[in-house]
Amino acid sequence: MTRPDAVVGFVIDSDERVGGGGFLEIRRIRMRNRRADGSISAQYCCDSIARPYGQDAVIVAVFARRGDRVDILLRDQLRPALAKGRESSRAPLPEAPPEMFLTELVAGILEVEDVGEAGLRTRAAAETLEEAGFAVDPERVILLGAGALPSPGSMVEKFYFTAVEVDPATQQPLGGDGSPMEEGASTRWIELNAAIAACVEGTLFDLKTEAGLRRLRDHLASANK
Repeated sequence: MTRPDAVVGFVIDSDERVGGGGFLEIRRIRMRNRRADGSISAQYCCDSIARPYGQDAVIVAVFARRGDRVDILLRDQLRPALAKGRESSRAPLPEAPPEMFLTELVAGILEVEDVGEAGLRTRAAAETLEEAGFAVDPERVILLGAGALPSPGSMVEKFYFTAVEVDPATQQPLGGDGSPMEEGASTRWIELNAAIAACVEGTLFDLKTEAGLRRLRDHLASANK
């Protein structure tokens, strides 16, 4: 049974883009709720972060087996928005000031042509070469379940998690995309369970990285049954 005050739709009074010309912009919608009894709420402003191109992203857990252990490749890369924008003094628990580089899994924006499972695999393979230095066949890319919304209160972006196994000896120099944002990037290996523990402890604190690592561990555990 639907409550009389349940929201059943929206009335859009205006829809605009703010701050165009950069990598991101704000979509600002002035709107009202339409309720089941026909009444309308007061107007409110709903802001969300939008990208002029590429709505979603692919995350790649690049891994290698060394005997009985599984190692994961992590990438240290510049995150100026975090370094210059986060105020550690406002955090609810003590934390160190953000550094210039953040440790993450390989990731990249999905482009218009990256459609379906084949598109996800192709983009994952391209990002693995660009950001990790491994040339892999897209057919070897493993899809790790459905996409997930990292911050639905302000972002429409969805993350799609993948993984690919590589031979560490075949790594090439990091190519990057030519952007200054990718200057100084480097990669390193860490054992999978240790990486997940570091996420819980807070020495690794990128959420998409923790989610990707956990999905990979679940996939490997299932494959070994």
